[in-house]
Amino acid sequence: MSENTKSTQAPEESMTAFSVKNALCFFVLITLLSVAGEKIGTHSFPVGPGKIVLIPMVFTMILSLIFTPDVFGRVVPAFKKICGEKEVKYAENSMMLVLLLLGVKMGTAAGPNLPKLIAAGPALILQEFGNLGTMLIGMPFALLLGMRREAVGATVSICREPTLGLISEIYGINSPEGLGVMGTYMVGNLFGAIFFSVLGSFSVLSGLDPRALAMACGMGSGSMMTAASQSLMATVPELKDEISAFAATSNIMTNVTGLYMDFLIALPCANFLYKLFVGRREKKNG
Repeated sequence: MSENTKSTQAPEESMTAFSVKNALCFFVLITLLSVAGEKIGTHSFPVGPGKIVLIPMVFTMILSLIFTPDVFGRVVPAFKKICGEKEVKYAENSMMLVLLLLGVKMGTAAGPNLPKLIAAGPALILQEFGNLGTMLIGMPFALLLGMRREAVGATVSICREPTLGLISEIYGINSPEGLGVMGTYMVGNLFGAIFFSVLGSFSVLSGLDPRALAMACGMGSGSMMTAASQSLMATVPELKDEISAFAATSNIMTNVTGLYMDFLIALPCANFLYKLFVGRREKKNG
């Protein structure tokens, strides 16, 4: 009896030790990549009348893309022993922990500037309607590219965590709508921070108040918000504290109010536009 108990416990112990080893390898690797990104630093260069600001997080993301099993691991197969599929799973599971730390940082940035945020009035809430532009502009292009119901999930919003959960609950993650929302979510994780880092610096050329632009940085994604707001702060350094506060608060409110905006307004509008556009196409082809 005791021998059987030992035999059943041994695999569990070895698997636990193996999991800890993978976790340590993962955290050591991302620490080194983060340090490398910080060492590269912030770089900006002029493009026409504006400038592109590349922050350390952008370089860290590029390095992270390189040091993956499917890229660097194919060139150096031995690298998969350090960073393989199990480490990739750890990266997915650790995302929520990292976002909690980022949420604390955003809260501490917003707190000292609370009077300025209150003075902004309803702007922080009404700016949520701006997210509908993602659907109004994206839906026609998605249908032109050949999407069907995937277009509803892909364009209902910028597709961060609240939208991902909403579409998964209503349609299921394996549905066409779920495939669309997951595709936009993954593309946003890979390229969103780089895109918004560039957009954050160029947005100053619009002539809008930097605080309004800071509110636009809060689209419900911690990484995208950080990239956009940091590049905006680098372009307008005299309003650095206010930009950080408005961006952080807007991001928190987007995560809270964005779910209701998607459910009550954006998703019904997306379904209506889908039927409208697809119905016209079918009548035209008929």
